Amino acid sequence: MERNAFVNTYRLDAWLPTTKKEVELRGWDGLDVILFSGDAYVDHPSFGAAVIGRVLEARGLRVAIVPQPDWRGDYRDFTKLGVPRMFFAISPGAMDSMVNHYTANKRLRSDDAYTPDSRPGMRPDYPSIVYSKILKKLYPDVPVVLGGIEASLRRLAHYDYWQDKLLPGILADSPADLLVYGMGEKPVTELVRLLDKGAPFQNLRNIPQTVYISENVTEEPDDIVLFSYEECLKDKLKQAKNFKIIEEESNKCRSSRILQRTGNRIIAVNPPYAPVTVKELDAWYDLPYTRLPHPKYRNKVIPAFEMIRFSVNIHRGCFGGCAFCTISAHQGKQIVSRSSESILKEVEKITQMPGFKGYISDLGGPSANMYRMNGRDERLCRDCKKPSCLYPYVCKNMVTDHTPLLELYRKSAEIPGIKKIFVGSGIRYDLLLHKSGSETFDNASRQYIETLITNHVSGRLKVAPEHTEKNVLQVMRKPPIELFEKFKTLFDKINAERDLNEQLIPYFISSHPGCTETDMAELAVKTKKMNFHLEQVQDFTPTPMTLATEIYYTGFHPYTLEKIPCARTTAEKLAQRRFFFWYLAEHHAEIIRSLRQMKRNDLAGRLLF
Repeated sequence: MERNAFVNTYRLDAWLPTTKKEVELRGWDGLDVILFSGDAYVDHPSFGAAVIGRVLEARGLRVAIVPQPDWRGDYRDFTKLGVPRMFFAISPGAMDSMVNHYTANKRLRSDDAYTPDSRPGMRPDYPSIVYSKILKKLYPDVPVVLGGIEASLRRLAHYDYWQDKLLPGILADSPADLLVYGMGEKPVTELVRLLDKGAPFQNLRNIPQTVYISENVTEEPDDIVLFSYEECLKDKLKQAKNFKIIEEESNKCRSSRILQRTGNRIIAVNPPYAPVTVKELDAWYDLPYTRLPHPKYRNKVIPAFEMIRFSVNIHRGCFGGCAFCTISAHQGKQIVSRSSESILKEVEKITQMPGFKGYISDLGGPSANMYRMNGRDERLCRDCKKPSCLYPYVCKNMVTDHTPLLELYRKSAEIPGIKKIFVGSGIRYDLLLHKSGSETFDNASRQYIETLITNHVSGRLKVAPEHTEKNVLQVMRKPPIELFEKFKTLFDKINAERDLNEQLIPYFISSHPGCTETDMAELAVKTKKMNFHLEQVQDFTPTPMTLATEIYYTGFHPYTLEKIPCARTTAEKLAQRRFFFWYLAEHHAEIIRSLRQMKRNDLAGRLLF
């Protein structure tokens, strides 16, 4: 790519200001909101800080972004823009800071994809807490609002893998005044609307999708009161029971307020907004993003931007409900899709970007093939609290029609300047193979499989079976491995018929709750039989607000309260991970020893010889 191309394409004031000089360039004598971000500033709708900044700008507010402020020195980055009229906002980053910093084995990573040239150490651990403490120390009377995935998933008592302990909701440790959870456009818009009307910040306690902490919270009849943080510290079973309630309320369209006592204060989680409309979502994506990093980063590479530079997000939400995933906890279970007009407008804009060669790297979302999928009878969905619409079977109320997505691919490919549309997001093959009872839907699914493999795979197609063993897949809320095998057969057949040479790349997880070393040995044997030498593998990393993390911490399944085995020590995790790489000679001796200890010598011959 021509790294400097965008400098000559846009004026500096096309980006939200990041310095006092850039504020003055716009002719502003002050700011309404100052947003601190743990990521580099990329003015693109895939980066949360840019979206919130643009949404506020669209309301006529004067907004600035301070990306990756230095928290270790004299705090000049926190003071250089002065005091905002309304509040300071904190967006800690598109990734949880601890996942960003540490591997599953708690080793410090050597790079950061959201920082120029991957430079590590440009954000602290838990920036939501660190940044808010600095701001409150400097400006104790100015409100601070937390947002982003780190704060969102830590809004109530949660297990922290890196400290290996149960922590209270993040507002117990952060002096911030308010927390916005989930996708923040609507609650932030309502917050500034009320402030503009003259409402005192401290009185804003009823905004949906916000969280506050107070010594004085009046309990109302419809409130759900969880076991307190202190009770959960003493009894892990109570933490497990809490999680079931939290997840079910998060999955409903109409939820109750949730209260949890922490010390002498109460954390109050207001119910979320109803799913946004197509019109609202389109409006946010149609804002005047440059889609490029700020010019201050010229001659530097931001890997996270490089990955999504020529991609388009077509929807929000995921109804898969995977036990280890945070998407539904943050974005919601309900799918909200953009209109095809908005998406096509963005594709057209990409064709005008510097460095574009005609290839869209991804036309997808949290899942590649959930576009415009909702319930037939949406009344049944409103109070549904099931965590997944796909597990243990595809919901009979679900519209599984791939026709709108096929049409979107076709129209996108017809735009002048487009040579190829690729799909880089993960495919839900259980949706594709589902027999809906509708000949129209089932025909569209078959057509989608063929169209996808024939026209939209960039050499490799990513799918996520995650495991092979039934007992593990049940804990994961994933479909049986037989469905993956069926999809692989179709994939290989189409490749042979069309003389293609594509690869199917499956993702697998080791050390997931419910998984034993024996399960990993069986996985190795079965994937070998399918002719895979696995590449895309990972150890399970417990992250806040997932079912799998609650099982890992408590030892209980929150829905059944049965005890679930978990690999917790480094030795146990390495023993499981080793089976991914059975084909490497250096692991053979340890694998044979493990199989002997398991009394599964029968697997050694099938795996190694």
